[in-house]
Amino acid sequence: MSQSLIFDMDGTLFQTDKILEISLEDTFNYLRSVDKWDSVTPIDKYREIMGVPLPKVWETLLPNHSNEVREQTDAYFLERLIENIRNGKGALYPNVKEVFSYLKENNCSIYIASNGLTEYLKAIVSYYDLDNWVTETFSIQQIESLNKSDLVQSIIKKFGITNGAVVGDRLSDINAAKENGLVSIGCNFDFAQEDELSQADMVINHLVELQTILPRLSR
Repeated sequence: MSQSLIFDMDGTLFQTDKILEISLEDTFNYLRSVDKWDSVTPIDKYREIMGVPLPKVWETLLPNHSNEVREQTDAYFLERLIENIRNGKGALYPNVKEVFSYLKENNCSIYIASNGLTEYLKAIVSYYDLDNWVTETFSIQQIESLNKSDLVQSIIKKFGITNGAVVGDRLSDINAAKENGLVSIGCNFDFAQEDELSQADMVINHLVELQTILPRLSR
């Protein structure tokens, strides 16, 4: 039976931490330069909430700032992320392309569902040629509710998916699988949290493990 795997991007396929800190530092340096920030860059706070939609990120990191400032900050941060991706400062997790090739050879359809913004995702997919394997990449921007479960549901409806899994490192990915009748595969990677992973159907420590568990995904 053919399988469909829906992957998260940040912290699952893409090692976001490699560009996160420098992009966030660039952004808060900008805020300091316009007298909108006068403290250290809140990198630890960002890591705690990694995986939530960006509007919620800025509500958390800039709780006392106006929506206008948050939107300006969001736009600047996106510019820095994309530039750092295009400059090769990021990286995929080990074996992403090898695993994708294996999945395609074994009649699997591959999709990406991310809380990242559309232009950011395009930059990653383009730089690493992921379109060679990925059927389509979906951004949370495409869903009014900004809910990962709704985003996954839209993919299921568009492609008539009846069998497969959601692969991701955070609770939003696990819930997106469960609420849509798919298997949840938790990734014990950089931003994962033990209490969240405990709710997944399966947990992997390396993407290459997908090759051994693929036969178990049929229900």
